[in-house]
Amino acid sequence: MSENPLPPPVDLRAWCWLLGASTLLMTGYFTLPLEWLGDRRPLLSWLVFAGALVGLTCLLLAKIVGVLRGTAKRPVVWLAFLICLALTVFSTTYYVLGSHKPEFAGLETRLDALYFTVVTLATVGYGDITPAGQTARLVVVLQIGYNFVFLAAAAGTASRAVRGNVERRIRGEG
Repeated sequence: MSENPLPPPVDLRAWCWLLGASTLLMTGYFTLPLEWLGDRRPLLSWLVFAGALVGLTCLLLAKIVGVLRGTAKRPVVWLAFLICLALTVFSTTYYVLGSHKPEFAGLETRLDALYFTVVTLATVGYGDITPAGQTARLVVVLQIGYNFVFLAAAAGTASRAVRGNVERRIRGEG
């Protein structure tokens, strides 16, 4: 009778990478100058936003397909980082919109923009920050659609990967 080996240890390097990458992402969000975006350069602003969403979508889809095929390395860590990246993209967009026009009521700071993004993602909607302009409402609608399609798929895929790892450990396949 063979004894089941101990489950592999948690990949601390991967989780430390996630913590470091997310910290860098938030540091960049709170410190990078964003004054060159917005009303002064609307075409550039929309191109940056669209490019960020397209790039993020490609990364998310690649990681989701990798999980479904069983070829993804560290899918939960990557999907968690990509969800954090999506929050940063939308927060940055809201901050830029709110700082150059009266597009939002109650949005004054980057923390306000991050808070509004998380509240929108969680579908809580406290009402203390509201999109007042048509452009802000358009971006909110885009975020809600993005949340339902891509971020929900990423969260479901991460859950599937965790469940598969737990089942393998229980069966002793390590």
